[in-house]
Amino acid sequence: MNREPTIIGQSPLIAQLKQLAQQVAETDITVLIIGETGSGKEVLARYIHAHSRRADKSFIPVNCGAIPAGILESELFGHEKGAFTGAVQSRKGYFESADRGTIFLDEIGEMPLETQVKFLRVIETGEFQRVGSSEPIYSDARIIAATNKNMYQAVAEKNFREDLFYRLRSVELQIPPLRERGRDILLLAETFVHEFENKHKIIFEGFTPDAAEMLMRYPWPGNVRELRNLIESLLVLEKGKNITAEILEKHLVQRNRYKSLVHDPSRSESNELNIIYSSILQLRQEVGEIRQLLQLLVQTRPHPPLLLGEPSFSAPPPVAAANGKEHEPEPEAVHSLEEIEKKSIANALSSCNGNKRQTALALGITERTLYRKIKSYGL
Repeated sequence: MNREPTIIGQSPLIAQLKQLAQQVAETDITVLIIGETGSGKEVLARYIHAHSRRADKSFIPVNCGAIPAGILESELFGHEKGAFTGAVQSRKGYFESADRGTIFLDEIGEMPLETQVKFLRVIETGEFQRVGSSEPIYSDARIIAATNKNMYQAVAEKNFREDLFYRLRSVELQIPPLRERGRDILLLAETFVHEFENKHKIIFEGFTPDAAEMLMRYPWPGNVRELRNLIESLLVLEKGKNITAEILEKHLVQRNRYKSLVHDPSRSESNELNIIYSSILQLRQEVGEIRQLLQLLVQTRPHPPLLLGEPSFSAPPPVAAANGKEHEPEPEAVHSLEEIEKKSIANALSSCNGNKRQTALALGITERTLYRKIKSYGL
């Protein structure tokens, strides 16, 4: 038996969204859900269905962007035997299957224009024809659609019918991105922790306060889906141990380093924020590595031994000059931190016979930082 879908969160934006969803659930009005990728549009659609009088009927989710344009019409409305090559038997479409239930059309902005014409008729009359048939079929399916696109722009660019857009948005519900939901992030993280503890049989020791703060500051370009995936990775890869800010930062840097390699010319403002944030995380990590290296250098810098019974001194004795007069010796040269670092890296490379990986491990830095230092110092 499936659990009733819930919308997790206590932020004002989510509280208002829940209230609106419950109000529209009591009717059969068409709903358009707007929200970024991964923000939970299908969860909201299921929530509306579960609170409607159709809750005991079918909920049929359809991803319009995942079905090739050439067969989307057949998938939605069905087809008759012989209607096209490969149609060896008649088949019901999603609208027939959703009769008296709810059909959820995700990524509605990807629907081809020729299919939009027939879809508009379904919204207005409930009637359609299977591909290869002229016989009308009626479906009493409640329609909920969703998109992450700017539909006003799609209409202006003639990629989406204006009449269909305004017919769809009888009620428009906006899902806030995760980065705007405040402490809901921690509530969702806790929910996912319990889910994956049971799934993977792992006992999780929790997040430190600074790690929890980092979770709330991160912009979450992938929204709730990204948070869920990260929580599962943390539990499995870190074997349930307590997650500090340093551990969390490492995972965020690794994930976003991969994402930055993928060129996406249409990336949104949230993705731009993510790139900036991941760059800051990576810079923080490298600064931390350099700080650790400098601390190691200061701790291991050799000091002249002090023999037992030998008095300590604060200054070297005067030296006789050639003319018989005494003068103070030249002060010992003070080396900069860069010189100390360069010498230490050179010594470590020599001790490890030039092996970069062993050298990086010995110095407590990453190979990437080591390579950059070698290039910078001309080693």
